[in-house]
Parts: sequence; structure tokens; C-alpha cells
Amino acid sequence: MSDAITHLKVPVEREERDVCLGPEGSVAHVNRVLRMISGRWKLPILFRLFAKSSMRTSQLLRGIPNISQKMLTQHLRELENDGLVVRRDFGEQPPHVEYALTDSGRGLMPVLMSAREFSRLHPDLNPTSSVVARRRNEGGG
Repeated sequence: MSDAITHLKVPVEREERDVCLGPEGSVAHVNRVLRMISGRWKLPILFRLFAKSSMRTSQLLRGIPNISQKMLTQHLRELENDGLVVRRDFGEQPPHVEYALTDSGRGLMPVLMSAREFSRLHPDLNPTSSVVARRRNEGGG
């Protein structure tokens, strides 16, 4: 049997830890982006708006299968509040409203394209399988 002690925490300088885990650290920034794009319909909305410079609500409804008017409106508002999408109301009757990506929204697209490419290059990685394995190891299935 080994005399190595493996359960003790390794001391890490606070500044070094905060670069990654602090309120302005890498994890906090990535989590902030993930919260902005989380939601079943946000990525389809962002990709549709990236493909076309601006779109009306009806165009988005037709371009995103199975999305309801309510969910489209809710996610567009959230994306607008997060600064990724801008809403342009032309003040006409009948109402003419268009949505487009902001500069920040366009800046996010290369990151999403990189995530897409990562997924294409690693088809063997499956987040569902890790959840199933974890449940199996915990005796839950």
C-alpha cells in the first residue's frame, strides 16, 4: 500500500485561482455566454439571423420549424435584452418589425461556428452518454 496522501488540497494562490474561477475569471465569462444562448430556440434564431441580415417575425416563424409565436417572441426579447439582437419597429400599419443581430451578436457567431466545427470533428463525443454513465455509476439506472 502506498504512503501517498491524495486527499489533501493543493494550495493555489488566490490570484491564480481567480483568473479561472473568480467573478471576472474564464469560467464566469463562459457561463455568461452560455446563459445568453441557452434555450431551445435561441440558437436557431441566431443562426437564421446570421444567414440573413434582418428578418420579420413571420419569416422567422416560417424558417424555424415547430417554434410557436409565443416562444419566438419570448426568445427574441431575451436575446434583445442580452444585447445580441436588435428590434426595428418601422411604425407602420400593419406593424412592420424586423430583427437583426447586433455587432455583439455577429461577434458571437464565429464562436458558435467553432463549436459547430468541434462537434463535427468529434462525433464520438455524446453528452447524453456521459449522463447515462454517471447515473449507472451512481446506481440510478
